[in-house]
Amino acid sequence: MKTLCIIPCGKTKIWDKYFNIGPNSAKEVYIGPFSTKCKQYAELFHPDDWCILSAKYGFLYPEDIVSGPYDVSFNSKKSNPISLKEPSIQIKDKNLDKYDSLVVLGGKNYNLIIKTIFENKKLSFPLEGCKGLGFMMKKINELISSKDQTGQ
Repeated sequence: MKTLCIIPCGKTKIWDKYFNIGPNSAKEVYIGPFSTKCKQYAELFHPDDWCILSAKYGFLYPEDIVSGPYDVSFNSKKSNPISLKEPSIQIKDKNLDKYDSLVVLGGKNYNLIIKTIFENKKLSFPLEGCKGLGFMMKKINELISSKDQTGQ
């Protein structure tokens, strides 16, 4: 059974720290603490099978190039996030349909997006039930240090 880990993008991006760095790979773009911790989890438990769900680009593989700074969030309609139709199409285009199960790191709204666009897949949400970012960070740290990807 093949498993894909999906992690969230983040507000803090490499251009916030290095203004003139130019285009960069998706795995290097999101540098906030939560994004960094999610990437660490993905690289530990799913080193060859993870991607990022971006509110601007949809699904990004770690080596996909992001052209430059942007500020788009699924939580802000004013920021003009992609419609759920776009990542649904990318599932086939990016060969994400080859996975039998998904491990998803994110909050309640993020998890709802994944539940909406993936049907007939086994879904796992290790951070489900965490009541905020601090609790999610603590839970990821515990999973990483115990080398237990589900915490169960």
